[in-house]
Amino acid sequence: MGTGREAIARGITRLVSRVLVVDDEADVRFVIRTAFEDAGHEVIEAANGADAVAKIGEARPDLVITDIMMPVMDGRQLIVWLRAREETLSIPILALTWFDRNDVGADDVLRWPFERAAVRDAGQALLGRGA
Repeated sequence: MGTGREAIARGITRLVSRVLVVDDEADVRFVIRTAFEDAGHEVIEAANGADAVAKIGEARPDLVITDIMMPVMDGRQLIVWLRAREETLSIPILALTWFDRNDVGADDVLRWPFERAAVRDAGQALLGRGA
């Protein structure tokens, strides 16, 4: 699991985690993206699981946040795909769902509706486990 990427900003070295946000709704991706960017993280967006699979090799995220109910390739299928590969097996996954339980294989689950701060805090807690 990655602990972040080194970035140089004004001569100061800091760790920046890369977060992949996967949701079919652009406004949801925007809210999550800005929450993590405001906290100093780099964010990559994908509109569904298939889009995430296409981006994940190059993106090399430190955290994946995925909706469960999406067209093309849903969040459950994406989680199975991530867990089946050596190179992505240890990436922490935060699932966003309407369901009450975590039977999707994610490291943590947030139930809709959630506050912007709640998704940021849950994601940062998962990032902290790998540090």
